Amino acid sequence: MLKLKIVSPEKIEFTGEVERVVVPGLQGQFEILNNHAPIISILQKGVVEYDNEKLDILGGFVEVQKNEVSICIEKSE
Repeated sequence: MLKLKIVSPEKIEFTGEVERVVVPGLQGQFEILNNHAPIISILQKGVVEYDNEKLDILGGFVEVQKNEVSICIEKSE
């Protein structure tokens, strides 16, 4: 399981454990699974998907380290 935390300037959008996360990277969407290599990446406008949930974003960044995924987003209204 991954520990996922998604924050926007307004609030914590989500915190909890998930099986997988799909994010809109600059080179296209990529999936984060358990034991993913450490990474920091800029996110572009698109959709963050996790455990059958979808969140429209305008951009942000993601950091993955030791099965912890932190995503800072600018939320689409």
